[in-house]
Amino acid sequence: MGVKKTIGVTAAGVAVLGGIGALGVGGVVWLISSIETPDFTGIDALAPYTPEPIETAATPAAAGDDAWLEVTAETTGIPRRALSAYVAAANRASADGCEVGWNTLAAIGWVESHHGTLQGGSIDADGVARPQIIGIPLDGTNNTMEILDTDGGSFDGDTVYDRAVGPMQFIPETWRIWGVDTSGDGVADPHNIDDAAATTARYLCRIDGTLASDETWIRAVRSYNDTLDYQTQVATRAAKYANAAAGE
Repeated sequence: MGVKKTIGVTAAGVAVLGGIGALGVGGVVWLISSIETPDFTGIDALAPYTPEPIETAATPAAAGDDAWLEVTAETTGIPRRALSAYVAAANRASADGCEVGWNTLAAIGWVESHHGTLQGGSIDADGVARPQIIGIPLDGTNNTMEILDTDGGSFDGDTVYDRAVGPMQFIPETWRIWGVDTSGDGVADPHNIDDAAATTARYLCRIDGTLASDETWIRAVRSYNDTLDYQTQVATRAAKYANAAAGE
């Protein structure tokens, strides 16, 4: 069974299935190892834009999706509130021409924060992860890059070094450039799963405009975190979620 990237709920509320051919997870891992790392220099310096307000994931992504969300949350173990955010973000990206796949977003959410449940927290009904999930200081130790403070501590509470924040673990400067406000209230909040999932989709789509092929999927996930272990975890978890949702 291939690593399915595009299982999701369409605007009509119908599940759509796509996959990485017959490669399987092992093949994807081989591809991850063999594809040369692209040059991302300057790509995050692109001018930010203010997206149009979109429907938040507080309600189903489309009429009639309640049953799908309920069943899929149970079969995958993804909290329903987080799952609805991943689905809404994937649908939004698809409407813009970028195939991401809710299960890819969910896989990243699991690797980064176990869907907002790290540190004993959870994602509340309003979509906000409480308590806030804030990573270790990016001070050059613990296998991190040194990134001096870029946000005055407004997102991460640290005025010396940056820290990754929120359920999708964005660095403040990256969030400033790519952050999406899904509610239209003028505030893109990295601690809100709706905003964070939509931003993750936008960030992944910036490389090739879609994740529809093996290579574009790998390049996109690699741009999120350029380590083999990370990419393998995401590929494996995405396949697991896709198969569970398909009843396999």
